[in-house]
Amino acid sequence: MKREKVVLAYSGGLDTSVAVKWIQERYDLDVVCLTVELGQGEDLEPIKKKALETGAVEARAIDARRIFVDYFVWPSLLAGSLYEGRYPLATALGRPLIAKLMIDVAREAGAVAVAHGCTGKGNDQVRFDVAFQMLAPELRIIAPVREWRMSRPEEIEYAAKHGIPVETSGAKAYSIDQNLWGRAIEAGPLEDPWVTPPSDAFQWTRDVADTPDQPAIVEIGFEQGRPTSLDGETLDGVALIERLNELGGQHGVGRIDQVENRLVGIKSRELYEAPAAVILHQAHRELETLTLSKEAQRFKTHVSQACADLVYNGLWFSAFHHDLMSFVASSQRFNTGTVRVRLAKGTCVVEGRKSDYSLYAPALATYAEGDQFDHDAAVGFIKLHGLGQKTQAQAQLLKAAEEVPRIELIPPSGEGDD
Repeated sequence: MKREKVVLAYSGGLDTSVAVKWIQERYDLDVVCLTVELGQGEDLEPIKKKALETGAVEARAIDARRIFVDYFVWPSLLAGSLYEGRYPLATALGRPLIAKLMIDVAREAGAVAVAHGCTGKGNDQVRFDVAFQMLAPELRIIAPVREWRMSRPEEIEYAAKHGIPVETSGAKAYSIDQNLWGRAIEAGPLEDPWVTPPSDAFQWTRDVADTPDQPAIVEIGFEQGRPTSLDGETLDGVALIERLNELGGQHGVGRIDQVENRLVGIKSRELYEAPAAVILHQAHRELETLTLSKEAQRFKTHVSQACADLVYNGLWFSAFHHDLMSFVASSQRFNTGTVRVRLAKGTCVVEGRKSDYSLYAPALATYAEGDQFDHDAAVGFIKLHGLGQKTQAQAQLLKAAEEVPRIELIPPSGEGDD
């Protein structure tokens, strides 16, 4: 009798390699392994081969880098989504796309379940599970690592017992996830938030002491908020991000050391390397200072935080996120222009910005000859602007000093100690 199938998000690491055999034993299911390329920088063919050697009945690989950039990274950039003001959400953005592709493969293969290798106290389990529940509630969800709770030595022993080909030459110092938009590093010595990040934790960015003395100047072109060119050369999203990752990394730009609040209720110390993300977020935000009105710019800060929280918390496909992104898309209609940035010694500094749709009017802003600002209008404006405050001061505040007893919020010294 033919067994039913499950689609497993497969990375080729210890956890997912062991999971192939474990799922077969525990659930009596044939495993279809799916590896999604989002810019991890790994050769997909050896990973597919390893999946088959591990016991998968089928191994598939999808290069989804362009989809990732166009439909996940750029929308997040347009929204200004930085979790807790710093993290560009690289891993969090990749999970809903992987989940969607897993569902597509599961339906093509006639699978009854989907599986991932997330732990029971991380954010990724939520991102996968919620996406599965929203997009394909008919599919069963299996999370081997969350269920078995094996230690790394126990996993290695299990792999050896079942002839599973895995790398066992020493324990990894860190847990790492990476894609085009960033590299996330955690665990090991980083679990102590007092410890200075060891140099071997970083791969994409140079230490400031090793960066060039001569800064790099780059001009980034945007069309309706989306980055489209570097120094006048039109590039697709993947190439543009790759180039900025390399250039920014050479100058030590993009290192983030963050203690963040996980969705599951704990704090976690994370390192991130995201040169392109840091540069583009800063450049994009600066262009908006020219093209957004004061009200839109300030309201968008709230939208940015809400979008970042939704993405981090695994709610990419939620109706609320869709609604917020409608505002974001509208806000970017005129966000077209060029931003010049200076990369030097770990810093990214915007040195210039311009747009044909700029709300910055030189004739109104200048203090030099040619000033067109109506200075006489300021007198009446100030009188009306301060009218309410003047009325309150005359009716209440000026009288209060003489007639109304002062309310002490802090007891005088020596009182209220019992």
